[in-house]
Amino acid sequence: MEGDKGRYDPAPMLPRPVSSAANALSASSACPQRRRVSSSATSVGKWPRGCVSASLRRWLQAPGSLTARLRAHGTVTLVVTRQGRLPFWPQERSALGVRHGHVREVVLLINGRPAVWARSVTPLGAVKGPWQAMKGLGTRPLAELLFTRRQVQRDPLVGERLPRHSAERQHMVREWQKLGLTEVDPAPVWCRRSVFWRNGHPVQVMESFAPWVTKLWTSP
Repeated sequence: MEGDKGRYDPAPMLPRPVSSAANALSASSACPQRRRVSSSATSVGKWPRGCVSASLRRWLQAPGSLTARLRAHGTVTLVVTRQGRLPFWPQERSALGVRHGHVREVVLLINGRPAVWARSVTPLGAVKGPWQAMKGLGTRPLAELLFTRRQVQRDPLVGERLPRHSAERQHMVREWQKLGLTEVDPAPVWCRRSVFWRNGHPVQVMESFAPWVTKLWTSP
């Protein structure tokens, strides 16, 4: 992993076109008293104080490569926990319009400490086409594909606090427990999602932050 440093993520943050002027964060779980808006996302600046800390907000809205930002705090390594053809979660079905596809789940570690649980999903047609390289990444992060190819476009980021009993949260906790992590570092609670496009084919990336990571500094 260290040998790859500098080979991808060539700039600290490589800008990508987005379909709206600003990133968005979901308010559905952050502030239960707020009515959920029809778009399922609202500007974080409109939330009542106390819902999201400034540090957490920066991580949820941070543009560019997350891997590059994590490297500012140490050596980043990656463990693949699951990969292959799998059913999509309801949110993924809605976002991508299909029920099954290629799924890749990984844990990113900083200096050996679990920092981010991530899940990438794409339709089977895409993994046989523009996103075919996903299947051969091994322990390299997806950033190698997303932030070195200038024809890739990114939709706005959407952040969310995962409900305790949601299927996504329960699955993530189980995966965290398999690695023996819950006693040392609690499983992530907050996540962010965005869809990347290449030649009209999407891949959605979900990144969930261990609580200790969101207290680290990262630039807006």
